[in-house]
Amino acid sequence: MTEPLSTLKNQETPKEFPKEVPKHKKALEEKYKSEPRKEITKETTKLPQPTGWRILVLPFRMKEKTKGGIVLGSETIERQQVASQCGLVLAMGPACYLDKDRYPHGPWCKVNDWVVFARYAGSRIHIEGGEIRLLNDDEILATVQDPEDILHAF
Repeated sequence: MTEPLSTLKNQETPKEFPKEVPKHKKALEEKYKSEPRKEITKETTKLPQPTGWRILVLPFRMKEKTKGGIVLGSETIERQQVASQCGLVLAMGPACYLDKDRYPHGPWCKVNDWVVFARYAGSRIHIEGGEIRLLNDDEILATVQDPEDILHAF
């Protein structure tokens, strides 16, 4: 049988519980200021190598501060990354764009191109610091010079 709630309140908290979460804005700022932010790059992450006609894409990540000086929250940045429809091609499988009937003019993109894809296209793979997407070669809709131009167009 379970113990009454009043006896549970009087017990000490177990030592396994994490430290108390800071309750003030200043304390939170200090806590997160001291933690270095990890950037996602090819060199810092062991990325999977796409097979067949798959393309590995790193979704575009917003800057933390707008041109007007507004600092965006981490939740806003994370939402934008998940909803991002633009990304950088990191790697391509060996069979990408080899079908001459479907792609008579050659590949639509190459490694280090910024591409546009459908919002729910591909498989999302969570990695340290964010996510990457694994798309089929026919899920690439367009290439762009600068992904920020796409965001500011709407």
